[in-house]
Amino acid sequence: MQTIKTINPYTQEPLKTYDVLSDNELIEKIEKADVGFQNWRQTSLESRTEHLRQLAELLLDRKKEYAKLMAEEMGKPIAQGIAEIEKCAWVCDFYAKNASDFLADQLIETDANESFISYDPLGVILAIMPWNYPFWQVLRFAAPTLMAGNTVLLKHAANTTQCGLEIEKLLNDAGFPEGCFQTLLVSHEQIEQVIANDAIKAVSLTGSEKAGKTIAQLAGKYLKKSVLELGGNNACIILKDANLDRFIETMAWARMQNAGQSCIAAKRFIVEESIHDEFVKRFMSILKDYPSGNPLNESTKIGPMARIDLADQVENQVLSSLKGGAEILLGNKRDKAYYEPTLVGGVAPGMPLFDQEVFGPVAAVIKAKNKQKAYSLAQMSKFGLGCMVFTEDIKEARHRIGSVPDGAFFVNEMVKSDPRLPFGGTKSSGYGRELSKEGIMEFVNKKTVFIRT
Repeated sequence: MQTIKTINPYTQEPLKTYDVLSDNELIEKIEKADVGFQNWRQTSLESRTEHLRQLAELLLDRKKEYAKLMAEEMGKPIAQGIAEIEKCAWVCDFYAKNASDFLADQLIETDANESFISYDPLGVILAIMPWNYPFWQVLRFAAPTLMAGNTVLLKHAANTTQCGLEIEKLLNDAGFPEGCFQTLLVSHEQIEQVIANDAIKAVSLTGSEKAGKTIAQLAGKYLKKSVLELGGNNACIILKDANLDRFIETMAWARMQNAGQSCIAAKRFIVEESIHDEFVKRFMSILKDYPSGNPLNESTKIGPMARIDLADQVENQVLSSLKGGAEILLGNKRDKAYYEPTLVGGVAPGMPLFDQEVFGPVAAVIKAKNKQKAYSLAQMSKFGLGCMVFTEDIKEARHRIGSVPDGAFFVNEMVKSDPRLPFGGTKSSGYGRELSKEGIMEFVNKKTVFIRT
């Protein structure tokens, strides 16, 4: 029998071993989700809202427990874990408050006596979710998907298996009916079996570009809708009029939160030449002050990366870039899964630190001769998740919005997700949107209704 084993990335000690579902057990869970959907879709929005509000309350009651679990399974500092759970409660409250308006019939004036768009649930939706925000990534998808009347099957990342199981228990405790939400302990080889099943109507994946391509191919093969939130190589443009006094800490945290393991993190710091040296000096002073160590300590800001192999990959990207002419300005020490906050200068197109997504606490600094060159460098990426610009010239920044093809454009702020705003990317960062009204619309049938009397 196949098993899943989890390891504490800070201590490198084994945590738990889980048995993978047999094919027959997997089919039973899919059928349970399908039966659950037939009942859940008939449930009133008022009833769904009550369950979601209860879910938000339980999240806040258990936030320390869940933060500790994240620290143990994937190394997230406990203070950041608590903030993640609080954000999960926020997204639940947001959809509890707004789902009825979002899902209300949209009246359209035509030559009919009555015509409108009805928003009906699709059915069972498969979610394939990553380890870096093991509660947030799941619940920002699940809250709108369940409120729309769908049921959910979750395939969580192997190294956060217990987080996935706790989320299922959480929804059960919040009173969601049987079959509404189930966590599947399955192997990668069983994923096609799930997507191929007639009960599965769509799939949502948050993960790497490679995983996205695989799931998109499978979804296309079986004519299932897919939403992909993939990697990012976000540019952080620092123009010569940027207010470093006010925003340098924001810039640094935009890279280093969650040990740099975030798709929307600032990864390429493109700095105008005249402010470059001052930026580097201030950036280094911030990184030197970050407390690192045990993620269970409340003062820790930088914990270990989630796995040793992930630290290996980041180290190789740095070494390859150094061979290409980049230079270490700060850091670059490593111990197993821990990678010291690192600043690398002299980065240029053609180097892994410029071209690839770097999923760890490494900031790449690129010098630009002027504003136009800075924007040009920012757009030299196959990814399109988000861009951030630091400048005092807000009027000029507004003119740049349409020329940046990313899914988000932030001025004087780090790119971040907010339940009130749509979230998603372009190009190799995927397609579709999560959060806001756009997110709940991804997994509904937008049905045209035409009535003549």
